[in-house]
Amino acid sequence: MSAAVQVEPGPAQGITSTVAPVAPLRERLLALDVFRGMTVAGMLLVNNPGSWSAIYPPLAHAAWHGWTSTDLIFPFFLFIVGVTTHLSLTTRRAMGADNRAIVRQILKRGAIIYLLGLALNGFPYFDPVPGSFWGSSISRFGISPVTHESLLDTIRMLGVLQRIAIVYVCAALISVWSTPRQQAIIAGVLLVAYWIVMTAAPVPGEGATGAALLGEPSRTLAAYVDRAVLGRHIYHGTKFWDPEGILSTIPAIVTAMLGIFAGRWVGKSIPLSDRISGLFALGSLGVVAGLVWSWAFPINKQLWTSSYVVFTAGMACVALATCTWLIDLRCYRKWTKPLMPFGMNPMIAFVGSGLMARTIYTLWKVESEQTGKYITLQAAVYGKFFSSWIAEPKLASFLFAVTFVGLWWGILALLLKRGIVWKV
Repeated sequence: MSAAVQVEPGPAQGITSTVAPVAPLRERLLALDVFRGMTVAGMLLVNNPGSWSAIYPPLAHAAWHGWTSTDLIFPFFLFIVGVTTHLSLTTRRAMGADNRAIVRQILKRGAIIYLLGLALNGFPYFDPVPGSFWGSSISRFGISPVTHESLLDTIRMLGVLQRIAIVYVCAALISVWSTPRQQAIIAGVLLVAYWIVMTAAPVPGEGATGAALLGEPSRTLAAYVDRAVLGRHIYHGTKFWDPEGILSTIPAIVTAMLGIFAGRWVGKSIPLSDRISGLFALGSLGVVAGLVWSWAFPINKQLWTSSYVVFTAGMACVALATCTWLIDLRCYRKWTKPLMPFGMNPMIAFVGSGLMARTIYTLWKVESEQTGKYITLQAAVYGKFFSSWIAEPKLASFLFAVTFVGLWWGILALLLKRGIVWKV
């Protein structure tokens, strides 16, 4: 795979043989593509409301401890990264690639994804020099450029794509250099060690161990490490810790490793019905184990607690099993077509929608018809076409998000129709 745009045929259609012990590769991946499409579409939906002050509770993250459906999206994606990592490594080995070539590809891919995340965090990169062509041009759109100095001093070093990159590289390298049994031991040790460190270790400057401070976001050990290491390069929305911070990335690696385990199970040469039953059983066990563990180490997305890892991986197994049962075993496939564009082009969906959101939510400003003052393009569109005629604020906000997702579905569907898939 490369960072360039590749032209590939669209997903296979009309597959009817679904119960053979060894399924064709594309058949085995169809449910995964759909699951990924659901996850990516969900990500766009929750990230782009009409108003952040008017959101239905399931479409907002839990304030701290606990979870909502929104808190399942990112771990689901990392779990899918794990599944596809196993399938990719298996394919490359079958093609004769040695470990050295595989490792080079892993590091290259991880670096590209990390740099894409850094570029997204740094957007926009406008030349602030007065009178310059670029500076003058963007001023005509009401856009206020940032200074190069402030960008370098405060750019967020971590983020969603950066976490995906780090997690992918670590999980893939562990998979390459260890046996399945060793991987299981590593995953267990990481989760237990993180639990112990976050609860038993004293937090510098706080005079208490982590267990006593888990309910205070800015006083946890994870927050202390983020401030000490990242400094001003931390997430500006929280200021005192990073939701994709340093310590919490360690258990996130296990989320992808659990996806690798699931991918190994999905690829087994056993009847499809047995694979589905196994996913359901393991997923249910994970959900229960995560809930039990949460009594001692609460489920928390921003801390990516060990209980959260086990719980969300269990939910991901159940979701993947459900998709596989519906799509590959029962052959209910018509409903999947709208999800395929998101599942086949997740990188374009995430990066492209992120650039669009930053442009319309903060940069591009227009004159308000009511006040005459400059407001963001998003605020103008939302006010004129949604909140002005929909009395319920949460409904108006939700419909704006649905429209945003629909816009990107159109873009991605057009790309898929032309056979354009961007693989990193």
